[in-house]
Amino acid sequence: MGRLVLLLCAPLLFAVSQAALAQSFPSKPIRIIAPFPPGAGTDTIARTLAGPLTRALGQNIVVENRPGAGTVVGTEVAARSPADGHTLLIVANSFTINPAVRSKLPYDALKDFAGVARIASTPMVFAVHPSVPVKTLKELIALARARPGELTYATSGAGTGHHLAGELFRSLAKIDMIHVPYQGGAPATIAVLGGHTSVVLVNILSVAPHIVTGRLRPLAVTSPERVEMLKDLPTVAESGFPGFDTAIWFGSVIPAATPKEAVNRLSAEILRALQIPEVKDVITKVGLNVAALGAGEFDAFLRAELQRNEKIAREVNLRID
Repeated sequence: MGRLVLLLCAPLLFAVSQAALAQSFPSKPIRIIAPFPPGAGTDTIARTLAGPLTRALGQNIVVENRPGAGTVVGTEVAARSPADGHTLLIVANSFTINPAVRSKLPYDALKDFAGVARIASTPMVFAVHPSVPVKTLKELIALARARPGELTYATSGAGTGHHLAGELFRSLAKIDMIHVPYQGGAPATIAVLGGHTSVVLVNILSVAPHIVTGRLRPLAVTSPERVEMLKDLPTVAESGFPGFDTAIWFGSVIPAATPKEAVNRLSAEILRALQIPEVKDVITKVGLNVAALGAGEFDAFLRAELQRNEKIAREVNLRID
């Protein structure tokens, strides 16, 4: 009889506990883990959101940089954190690429995390040093075919969205161009400025100032539409690869067992923060566009990205280990 009473009361007790959580959350400072070094895109986003989230939630927001192993270090820290809503992880494309290119991960991106909100995105740009005798993507392909294995392209690192986009393009174009990974977009851009690599594929803001001064020559943008900052620059799709659409995106995830009330509260406050003019201004100035999605939509987006990246990595035979 006692067991039956407990079973009958369980849903009510659960509902009461969830209501209590909704009223008490957050009950302590919230940690945002940025799995990149200070100054990187994820770090900038985390620190930009910290102020408005502190005011909205009534608790301090602590940004903790945990770089290493292509974001694996910081992601593992988040995966092992208590699922109480007080630890968030800022993620980018590598979150959905690592499972496709690394054979062993200390976490399961699909099972151990839930989406909270997508925050921003930005297209990538193919650009070359002026000494490279090409002015279009088609001319780059012709040169690469004439000189197989000689041209190099720099990105912000192995296993990044830039790397996967570069390998996808290389496969579609049927060219032999060597990937050279760097620790971020700035070092990759410096490499091509110095003539150490032939091509660079990075976020638009990394190369835009050098395009304006003529130190770099842009070839194409990876978004499906042209971008206002470089409106005369064609897309990869316009350059002979219909449907080519790759962008760098940023968002936030949380341990999967976190109660829905906490997830929804955090998601709502992040989306509200993204509407604040000062926040939007900072995001725009670092070359990003606000690309907000709520918890459910972002979770579906992550699952679709995981499937898409697994397919691409398999097709181009991309492995990191």
